[in-house]
Amino acid sequence: MQVDVAILGAGAAGLCCAIGCGRRGRSVLLIDHGRKIARKVLASGGGRANCTNEDIVPADYVCGNPHFVKSALARLPSREFLDWIHGGGVATRVEDAGKHFCTGGAISLVRFLEANARKVGAQFMLGASIAAARKDGDGFAVDTDAGTVRAGSLVLALGGKSWPGLGATDFGYALARSFGLAVTPLLPGLTPLLAGPDMAGFCQELSGVSLPVVIRGQGEAVGSLLFTHKGVSGPAVLDASMFWRQGATLAIDFLPGVDLEAVLAEAPRLEIKNALARVLPKRLAGEVAQKLALSGPVAGLSPKARRELADKLAAFPFTPGKAEGYAKAEVTIGGVDTAAISSKTLEATRVPGLYVVGELLDVTGRLGGFNLHWAYASGFAAGESA
Repeated sequence: MQVDVAILGAGAAGLCCAIGCGRRGRSVLLIDHGRKIARKVLASGGGRANCTNEDIVPADYVCGNPHFVKSALARLPSREFLDWIHGGGVATRVEDAGKHFCTGGAISLVRFLEANARKVGAQFMLGASIAAARKDGDGFAVDTDAGTVRAGSLVLALGGKSWPGLGATDFGYALARSFGLAVTPLLPGLTPLLAGPDMAGFCQELSGVSLPVVIRGQGEAVGSLLFTHKGVSGPAVLDASMFWRQGATLAIDFLPGVDLEAVLAEAPRLEIKNALARVLPKRLAGEVAQKLALSGPVAGLSPKARRELADKLAAFPFTPGKAEGYAKAEVTIGGVDTAAISSKTLEATRVPGLYVVGELLDVTGRLGGFNLHWAYASGFAAGESA
């Protein structure tokens, strides 16, 4: 089989690339080892697909080259993407932090992308095992269990290692390396963090407790934190996993925007744990008081002790034992080194005709629709050139 463009991977990035190529009259074949397309999209947002965000800027992404994402993002603002899908009947609802969810579920978005790809002539080869891909004269050859596909351009849209239960593997990285592309170190991202031995009991006692926090380390994450029987989770923790590295200690602000010293001054007769319970979940207040060996009434605390308590709760030390791993990770941190990829076309600078898009690249967005938006933006950018 001969086509102009072979796209390996039929996820969000691959579908958008196919749409872009097809609009230019290119013949396109999407090849995927799964029998269903866009399985990660279907599972995202609890099946509702947090499809994009109201406000997307380059600073929302972690990348070895922070300027790399600028070109693709500038060509697909979130408002333009939303106007496109809304016009096609995919309704969305804005929730906290500018997150857009599909009111008809993730399936509505996937059907829309598939319909648009088929409308411009894209073909699909699903359930096909890819054995290898290689240069073949001026183009490329892709060996599958259904035969060899030859194409003038080849797009790697195979995704990362996260969510192996949905079929994710490290095959895309191996394939990229076979073309001489470097791959940066890989880590699970947007994942819960497991407690180290000093905090395991603390977290177990608080399992199910949730509250708004700010987590600081090599970056800053804002949102809710949920204690689990194994550690911590929730939006703020998932974002913090993007900048946390093994062995580092995070500082958790349990009382953002709260003047704890003023709160304590208003309740001199209360037990310390009960005074804390005015601004913290009751179970957390009790565990904090116990961990810090605080008992008796607030009046027994000196002004210095009150300041120290306020400081402690504004930067509560938490050293994770490890990240939960790829099984629970929503994304993969790291990927194909962007130093060898054009930020405008997503083409490999030393392998003409080879393109890399989506999560396979060393580009990772924070929680909130940013990673799906990068998939669309990078896919369309490659689709303008492949």
